[in-house]
Amino acid sequence: MSEPSLSPARADEQAEVLRSLEDDIIFGRFAPGARLVEDHLMARYGASRHYIRQALVQLERTGVVRREKNVGATVCSYSAQEVAQIYQVREMLTRQAVLAIPLPAPADFIARLTAIQADYCRHGDVGALRAIHETNDLFHLTLFSGCGNPYLVRTLQDYMGLTLPMRAKNLADREGLELSRRQHDIMIELLQGTDRWALAQLCVDHMQYSKADYLERTANGPAKGPLRLAD
Repeated sequence: MSEPSLSPARADEQAEVLRSLEDDIIFGRFAPGARLVEDHLMARYGASRHYIRQALVQLERTGVVRREKNVGATVCSYSAQEVAQIYQVREMLTRQAVLAIPLPAPADFIARLTAIQADYCRHGDVGALRAIHETNDLFHLTLFSGCGNPYLVRTLQDYMGLTLPMRAKNLADREGLELSRRQHDIMIELLQGTDRWALAQLCVDHMQYSKADYLERTANGPAKGPLRLAD
């Protein structure tokens, strides 16, 4: 028997709780490994226990939250070895996709990326973190789509989701955001030339800042205690 559908107002409220919790995790307000205690989350978001539990279930499915018996929910935390292995796969997939993009890329493809980059920069200027994150992912998925292989793009999207807790925090840091913007601009320039190896290497290098930052943040192991906020 299926659950009754929520009213539009309640659906919006539940979605807002999910977005708020996800934002707090992926932008580093909750440190990797921190316990996510329902009572604390209810107070923080002014939400019911049911909404909090639904949000935790959804975030577990996307790999942002881990739930374990006798432990409860925690922010996903990866060991240095796991980070290295995950990024190794993502780097290989990225290089393969970018090398398959025909260069010089079509003018309409360049125009789409340029428009997305303009939105990305505009959101960055005003510090709209959710919009920054969404347009950043859109930029990369649009870029990867140039390879013409939707299965490869879908696999890359899965790995982008897997690394979300590792990489999104850097978009909230001025230094990380500025580096990302500069590298996006250079990617667009390289798409207009013929050096696909330089483009592929830049796209791989583009991941290294967030990878190094995550390893530094988790060097002392998972955070202890409930809802420990990251600096």
